[in-house]
Amino acid sequence: MFAQTSSFAKAFVLAVASLGMFAAALPAAEVEKRAVFTPPITYPHAGTVWYVGQTHNVTWDTADAPANITDRFGGRIQLREAGTIFPIILADGFDVLLGRIEVVVPWVLPGDDYSLVFFGDSGDFSAEFTINE
Repeated sequence: MFAQTSSFAKAFVLAVASLGMFAAALPAAEVEKRAVFTPPITYPHAGTVWYVGQTHNVTWDTADAPANITDRFGGRIQLREAGTIFPIILADGFDVLLGRIEVVVPWVLPGDDYSLVFFGDSGDFSAEFTINE
């Protein structure tokens, strides 16, 4: 019984290894090249004041977007205060080429050291701004 199982296992491992070698031999030109896109956030900017519960359009510059973006439909915006990213997601799953997305200001303590983190295929921070109640 063990001799048959051992032979089967060896054949299976050999087949899997052969497939791996075949995949590794594919030419690199077949893979579509992707580019990282880090769009600068244009709003909110320094001096902006938001109030809890308000709706705002977060905007970013898409002028220099490459043709093939790594994670084009994986846009996410989170809030950051004093260098700490909150687990509060203000927007998620949007096209990073939109150039704007509407968000609702969450309930947070008033402060003047808030910024937004824009995740697409990399992270970018807005300028610090104020949130009041």
